[in-house]
Amino acid sequence: MLLVAGVGGGAAWWWLHQPLALAAPSLDLAIESGTGARGVAQAAVDAGVQTSPVLLYAWFRASGNGRQIKAGSYEITAGATPISLLDKLVRGDEALRAVTLVEGWNFTQVRAALSKAEQLKPDSQALGNDSIMAALGRPGVHPEGRFFPDTYTYSKGSSDLAVLKRAMHAMDKHLAAAWDLRQPTTQAKTPEQALTLASIIEKETGQSGDRSLVAGVFNNRLRIGMPLQTDPTVIYGLGADFDGNLRKRDLLNDTPYNTYLRRGLPPTPIAMPGKQSLLAAVQPASTTALYFVARGDGSSQFSSSLDEHNTAVNKFQRKK
Repeated sequence: MLLVAGVGGGAAWWWLHQPLALAAPSLDLAIESGTGARGVAQAAVDAGVQTSPVLLYAWFRASGNGRQIKAGSYEITAGATPISLLDKLVRGDEALRAVTLVEGWNFTQVRAALSKAEQLKPDSQALGNDSIMAALGRPGVHPEGRFFPDTYTYSKGSSDLAVLKRAMHAMDKHLAAAWDLRQPTTQAKTPEQALTLASIIEKETGQSGDRSLVAGVFNNRLRIGMPLQTDPTVIYGLGADFDGNLRKRDLLNDTPYNTYLRRGLPPTPIAMPGKQSLLAAVQPASTTALYFVARGDGSSQFSSSLDEHNTAVNKFQRKK
């Protein structure tokens, strides 16, 4: 039976199993690395746990687990007892939040999501894109497409740069894995080119079954030196000037991303590709198709000749 300093066995047992009084229904407790059991007890009281820090510290010591308390960000809720509190701290059961980065988003959208994420420290908000990449250890690298779309959990008060670094390393991992599975027929000659091509595939279709065929079309065009002629790259190149409607004059606006006027891949990715698009870029379907058009239901109609394509355009786009 535990004997907390100055408290008899029966009273100690009662105190250990009694819910702690809290200043609010939910308290945030931050424990810095290197904080000892005494400091943790005081931090808990400072956070709003309404008990004696001496008593709490005595329990931490007497339990034999005081040295096992892990640094982190914790949430203490109503009903927590001295026993459950220590158990939470020893297990490192931190209060986690989550932010989701969506396939096909560009870096502007990523930054907007991070700025709205709950309890995420906005260390990147005052930084330009170049400075963010430098802070992540990739100076001079364009940020577009460098982060893997996924849901990332984080401790309350974590830096948004830490989330970005995890997403960046995740993209490194998925890109390397896809590159290892590349087919000899792919026109992507480097992982960087594969990433750029995957970003275009991601923006061109949301149908998983169409991705490899879309990749096949672009692969064929790259092989014969035909312009990619893909609207998403043109839209990306227009930036803030794009008003939601792509016009003929936009297709004649010569930016580095205008794949109607320039052959080959654009200079950088245009969005975050997911795993399926990364694999499609390096494993394009074997097809004779050089064209595709949206059917209006999310899928695409693929054609091998311009005449076939024009017929498909009339059917699915012009409704003729």
